[in-house]
Amino acid sequence: QVQLVESGGGLVQPGGSLRLSCAGSGINFRINTMGWYRQAPGKQRELVATITSDRSTTYADVVKGRFTISRDNAKNMVYLQMNSLKPEDTAVYYCSAAPSRWNRPQNWGQGTQVTVSS
Repeated sequence: QVQLVESGGGLVQPGGSLRLSCAGSGINFRINTMGWYRQAPGKQRELVATITSDRSTTYADVVKGRFTISRDNAKNMVYLQMNSLKPEDTAVYYCSAAPSRWNRPQNWGQGTQVTVSS
């Protein structure tokens, strides 16, 4: 049974930082392309960042220079370090897993809420 479990969301002031974590199980973690997506109220789910098995990364333009995705294959974990947070970063953040960089995500976590507000 595939499970992706996110943690680390919460309420933070503008300019603050949060680190999201995602624990994966039931998949061949080290070969999967892992990703973070987000969905704000009334908007479609959008890509935030991905990291491949060889640690190549991609970022949405709106988060480049502020967010960093990383992975620890020994622990089956993927992380999203978010700095300089803005109110427009408020969303539910989802962890994803795809069999390779050429596939769409096939597995999703349940999501963790990030709220950026003063």
